[in-house]
Amino acid sequence: MADRDAFDTANRIAAGDVGRNYDDVAVGLHWATAILVVIQFLLGVTWDYFPEATTREMQGLHISLGVALTAVIIARIVWRLMPGHQRPAIVSAWVKLASKSVHYLLYVLLVIQAGLGFAWRWAQGHAVSFFGLFASPGPYGKLERPTRHLIAESHQYIAWAIVIIALGHALAALYHHYKLHDRVLGRMLPAAR
Repeated sequence: MADRDAFDTANRIAAGDVGRNYDDVAVGLHWATAILVVIQFLLGVTWDYFPEATTREMQGLHISLGVALTAVIIARIVWRLMPGHQRPAIVSAWVKLASKSVHYLLYVLLVIQAGLGFAWRWAQGHAVSFFGLFASPGPYGKLERPTRHLIAESHQYIAWAIVIIALGHALAALYHHYKLHDRVLGRMLPAAR
């Protein structure tokens, strides 16, 4: 057990953490997720207002960034599961339960959303491309229109759910920082420390 604790401590220190805050990798993955989610959402809700050629470019960017977001989500989950990267809550009771629930819900929704994004593209009979560098062909051919519509609609509803829950998450962090004056925000935002 002592060897594992030493490994966990060494791993944390190597990642730039002294045990009170999230390490630099966790912080970077968190903010990469947040930025990509916002960009993806904005692309998805605005591309219908542009000419067809621009819409296609925005959709291509959305697909490529979706692949990047999927990689970030996987990296984030793997990093969090690695020993030494979990942080004890600095809040108690129901706030701790609410915080963990929101985090896990966001992880689940992000994983489902990534899966739906791939499924929707493949259901259209297209490969999922990453900036033209490589493409992942679908395991099935083009699906019937009602199925494609169901996948697309689910993808849109989950996008809204993610953004609404993430906004609540951000507002809660600001409440902790400005009203409760605790370290919750500073653990993930070095500038707020």
